[in-house]
Amino acid sequence: MKKYYFQCTDCGKIYQKDEVQYLCPECDATNDDQQPPKGVLKTIYHYDQIIMKHGKEDLFKSLMKQGFIDLLPIVSLQSMSYLRVGQTPLYTIEKLENEHLDFTLLLKDDAQNPTASFKDRASVLVSAYAKENNIDTIAAASTGNAGSSLAGICASQQQRAIIFVPSTAPLAKLTQIVMYGATIIPVDGNYDAAFDLSILASKHFGWYNRNTAFNPFTIEGKKTVSYELYAQLQEEIPDRIFVSVGDGVIISGIYKGFEDLLQLGIIDKMPVIVAVQSEGSRNLIENINTSHWKTIPSTTIADSISVDIPRNFYMAKDYLLKYHGEWLTVSDDEIMQASAILSRNTGIFSEPAATAAFAGMLKYKNNHKLEKATKNVVLLTGSGLKDLKSVATLVHIPTAISANMEAVCKLMGE
Repeated sequence: MKKYYFQCTDCGKIYQKDEVQYLCPECDATNDDQQPPKGVLKTIYHYDQIIMKHGKEDLFKSLMKQGFIDLLPIVSLQSMSYLRVGQTPLYTIEKLENEHLDFTLLLKDDAQNPTASFKDRASVLVSAYAKENNIDTIAAASTGNAGSSLAGICASQQQRAIIFVPSTAPLAKLTQIVMYGATIIPVDGNYDAAFDLSILASKHFGWYNRNTAFNPFTIEGKKTVSYELYAQLQEEIPDRIFVSVGDGVIISGIYKGFEDLLQLGIIDKMPVIVAVQSEGSRNLIENINTSHWKTIPSTTIADSISVDIPRNFYMAKDYLLKYHGEWLTVSDDEIMQASAILSRNTGIFSEPAATAAFAGMLKYKNNHKLEKATKNVVLLTGSGLKDLKSVATLVHIPTAISANMEAVCKLMGE
């Protein structure tokens, strides 16, 4: 029996893995570039066969012992990069701003991945699949993180990476891409323009494309964080998980990971997952309860979640509605304030797109929406060092003093 198959999240059509590579062909034929694409594929495993293989008793531990290979669309873990992707820390925070918390706050720091981004989870799986199928060139569009992630993972696998980026992408992320030896193609336009051009170029040159949601394995890579959280919480699910949202792939990946565990009977309910968007780029949330798509041009400091046309809108919407997820927006000012609070209280410096999730948690806390004794996870997806320009208004470097103790004492008010 084949390990997995695909199902279209829109029309429901089933495809075997050798019948389709990216989107559902029937739904893709009706797509236009002014709306989110339909036809994103969900990777479905033969869960009954997995249960028979491992047994119901200690099923999760058995799967974990084998690196969850039976829930991944690759043949062997040996195909993956030697770089350590995943297994990132989960920190418990007991107080903020000298206030003891009456709920459990957990920070999942995925900036500890090799390229300092959550996107490594998707890149390492796409790269492994390419290696197993003798593909040596992978293309992607990115505002920076996915591009630097793919570039870094490909460098470790001796694969060629071609990255399309908006010309406005942060310099630190562009620098990463170049230093990893990838071919970088700046595009005079936004992320959506880079995304579309990368697909056209991939078709023309025959490159394998990593684009978020367009390639179904990006969701499969990102779902691994759910397995980790369940393991780190001693096989319990948290009450809430706050996730920054742009395209809708990370949140869908988290849902998919827990959905796998539901299908296997390992868990019996889904955690409440909270989608947090910037007010300046709220196209996914804005369209959840509408039947006619409306695009609001994005203007936000959080570049990694600045998206006009969320590429995984329909899957993310379905997950949020099916499993009773929650959503909210935060302003750029709230993101910047949250960045300062997070950094000075925890020692974790996250980029604005990651800090949006923390800002969402703070908004819940301030509105008394976090019940006592509940477990609340904030997923932090990228390092603040990737976008120093965005926090420049928070940073004041004092004028240099004379190199003597008199100057130090004067500075300290003594």
